[in-house]
Amino acid sequence: MRKKISVCIATYNGEKYIKEQLNSILTQLKKDDEIIISDDGSTDKTVEIIKTYVDPRMKFFLNTNGKGPIKNFENAIGKAVGDFIFLSDQDDLWNNTKVEEILTAFSSDEDLTMIFSNADIIDEDGVSKGYSFFKDNNANDKSIIKSFFKNQFLGCTIAFKSELRSKILPFPSKIPMHDWWIGILNLHYGKVLFLNKNLISYRRHNNNVTSESSSNLSKIVSWRNTLFWLFLKRILKNS
Repeated sequence: MRKKISVCIATYNGEKYIKEQLNSILTQLKKDDEIIISDDGSTDKTVEIIKTYVDPRMKFFLNTNGKGPIKNFENAIGKAVGDFIFLSDQDDLWNNTKVEEILTAFSSDEDLTMIFSNADIIDEDGVSKGYSFFKDNNANDKSIIKSFFKNQFLGCTIAFKSELRSKILPFPSKIPMHDWWIGILNLHYGKVLFLNKNLISYRRHNNNVTSESSSNLSKIVSWRNTLFWLFLKRILKNS
């Protein structure tokens, strides 16, 4: 029997793309799986669109952990009860073989605790830009030390075993990005696999959450320093 999947989506003013994304996910889920949606106080029609779905697999929550995507994802992950937790943005599209390929990879190596994949970059209208997020296979060359210098993970492609959740949560309030934190903790406590396949279409548009590429040098240095000390504090606490 296939293990239960929880898909965690953090939403905020995502009315333009949320329906298309949900449809791309629901077709791949079994009746016992779930989609956990945490909304961060949307002021558009996001919540209204979500509530048009009459599907017992969909569970909706308001984020009460604190504003912002990091705390919004924390709220969603904390509500999940599946054996495998898949993260999803509100505006991408899942390849129709994503769930199957991720689960097959997990079943091939019982030591794996986290898998993330490549992604095809699309524009606002869903048209491929002709290149992937990770442009070569260097994402396979992972180490904790390297990961402190550069975030090697793409959150909207991550899936991890629920047994790691107690190590990951709660998210420290000052981590720069949730996927960075999840990836590093999985490298420490488990085993991470990069699948160099475009298992989602990653939408680039003006409302994407700002990445480190647009941040100034002092902020980037501060992020790395903060991440290191928070990581050290967490593993000492968990030991």
